[in-house]
Amino acid sequence: MSFRLCRKGIIIINSIFNSLKSEKQERIINAAIKEFVQSGFEKASTNEMVKEAEISKGSLFNYFNSKKDLYLYLIEYGVQIIEEIYEQIDLNERDIFKRIEKLGLKKLQIHRRFPHVFDFLSSLRLEESDEVKDDIKQRVDSIFEEGVTKIYENIDYSKFREDIDIQKAIEILNWTMFGFGEKAVNQLTTFEGVGEEYLNEWESYSKILKYSFYK
Repeated sequence: MSFRLCRKGIIIINSIFNSLKSEKQERIINAAIKEFVQSGFEKASTNEMVKEAEISKGSLFNYFNSKKDLYLYLIEYGVQIIEEIYEQIDLNERDIFKRIEKLGLKKLQIHRRFPHVFDFLSSLRLEESDEVKDDIKQRVDSIFEEGVTKIYENIDYSKFREDIDIQKAIEILNWTMFGFGEKAVNQLTTFEGVGEEYLNEWESYSKILKYSFYK
């Protein structure tokens, strides 16, 4: 994943950063995301970022003009990840369980490279800094709204029992998938070949929920 971002005529990421090896780029991105998640925009320390990324502070500001430019870049980076996930949603798959499990697997694969990116995206909605709040609202809110709409588009809700509150059932499904994903991340020592193992274990949870919710 590599791209050049512009906002209000300002180059947020320059060719120097693009020319870095992907491993170094990911190390810098992950270090910055981790610090922003832990401290928020205002209190985030670039000293902690460069220490974690094992680069000099001068190098960081050679790649990005300011802490805000770095933050805006990470927002765009995270949004692109989300958009790529949404683009892979198969609208022909009308079973909500199968659709959610495929999204969960994709999220787990992304987590392998960027362990804090989803925490960062979640933290954006809680960010109160006036310096970045408007940028977040303009870029992030619509993405989440569009994503939620697409995830549940063309789902066959007739499979649910008539006495089931479908909205609550879906919330339980999402909570279960989220918890299972957290468990997998904490337990797996490698993400290589995780797909089949992950889906087989998820199927045991899925069967219980289907038995509870489906006709």
